[in-house]
Amino acid sequence: MRAKVLRQEDDVLPAKFTLKKVFVIGALLVAGSISLACHRSSLSTESRNTDARDQEIATAFKNHTSNIEVEGDGIVIKVLSDDLQKPRHQRFLLRLASGETVLITHNIDLAPRVDGLMEGDRVAFKGEYEWNDKGGVVHWTHRDPGGRHVAGWLRHQDKVYQ
Repeated sequence: MRAKVLRQEDDVLPAKFTLKKVFVIGALLVAGSISLACHRSSLSTESRNTDARDQEIATAFKNHTSNIEVEGDGIVIKVLSDDLQKPRHQRFLLRLASGETVLITHNIDLAPRVDGLMEGDRVAFKGEYEWNDKGGVVHWTHRDPGGRHVAGWLRHQDKVYQ
């Protein structure tokens, strides 16, 4: 039998490749950890912002407060028929993360209709909150052509309607 003679270079060469692979894998893990931490931080900030916005609406509901500017988002739980009396409004119910529900009334005489809106869709909004015993209404989700009212909007599937 012939014994294989190992040279010093034979031992070092595989170790270099292994060290290089370990270094690359380690660098990728560190980069991934940093990215994940940043993503979690932004989600946490977004969650805190959503909680604060939901709390503002929950407080307005509890205190029967109206005529306040609100911003938030929620999941469509019911698409209602349009209100066809002038001015016409597209109407749907949103459930906020807090569990509160609000009726969105979007003036379709002044702003485009939200296309393809379905139950389960996420919709962000900015408008004016009006209290009612069912959770409240958000309206003024559009620009004021007279320029006397703060402009509102709706956002659905990355498209803004105002």
